Amino acid sequence: MEGFIFKALVFSSVFLILYCVKRVVYTIWWRPKTLERHLKLQGIRGTSYKLLYGDMKEIKRSMKEAWSKPMSLNHLIVPRVFPFFHEMVQKYGKISVSWIETRPRLIIADPEIMRLVLADRNGHFQKPPLNPLVDLLTLGVSTLEGEKWANRRRLITPAFHHQKLQGMVQAFSTSCCNLIDRWKKLVTPHGSHELDITPEFQSFSGDVIARTGFGSSYEEGKKIFELQKEQAVLVIEASQAIYIPGLRFVPTKKNKRRYELDNEIKSILRDMIHKKEQAMRNGESGGDDLLGLLLQYCRKPR
Repeated sequence: MEGFIFKALVFSSVFLILYCVKRVVYTIWWRPKTLERHLKLQGIRGTSYKLLYGDMKEIKRSMKEAWSKPMSLNHLIVPRVFPFFHEMVQKYGKISVSWIETRPRLIIADPEIMRLVLADRNGHFQKPPLNPLVDLLTLGVSTLEGEKWANRRRLITPAFHHQKLQGMVQAFSTSCCNLIDRWKKLVTPHGSHELDITPEFQSFSGDVIARTGFGSSYEEGKKIFELQKEQAVLVIEASQAIYIPGLRFVPTKKNKRRYELDNEIKSILRDMIHKKEQAMRNGESGGDDLLGLLLQYCRKPR
């Protein structure tokens, strides 16, 4: 009897090991190479699949190279913002394929096909799955699919009508005037001052978003923007590394900070929403800020 149990355990262990090996081989080699072959048969050119990493190393190299030199004074921002994809389009054409780890990513730079993809309502064109650590950075509507995307899009659309945007002009103007006044104070009696524009525009963007997005909760909005800046750095770092399943649950220093930032941002947002809802229940106007407009729309009978 003991011999039978021992053999059964050995057989089960061997079977489990073989199954795991099969799944690993299928995931990291057989499936990517099969997809690569089918894409080539359809005439879609691109880079060849590289085990596990795909084009991650090339993407990091191109980003480092692009950011190591000053940006040209023109409107061609793609070589700076997405240098790898710019290289792909130049080398392989307006429809090409690259690899993010074990998944192919179709690059489309043809305006007509882009319009077809963006107008699709059947769910035929799916967004690439996110690294769970990247998903901590709330990316909003851009990452949703299907009915969820349609519902959220329907919810925010009224806030971007021309009339509503006109109501935000004063907030834009206030932020611009504050920026210009601050710059004027920096100018020396000789009439010049050298300024690093990047942090200035980052601060300006946060100011505009806080005013137009949260109105009377301006300070809380600024706090969220600052937290998201730190969160974005950690997210970009995670997106450039291979994700190992379960890695997000390992209590590393960076993982802890990612979750702390996520919880703090959500806590501030919840408090802001509760305050705004309470004010609206007391008869106050929701205001022209984005948060107020969204809450007003949610309160309307369907």
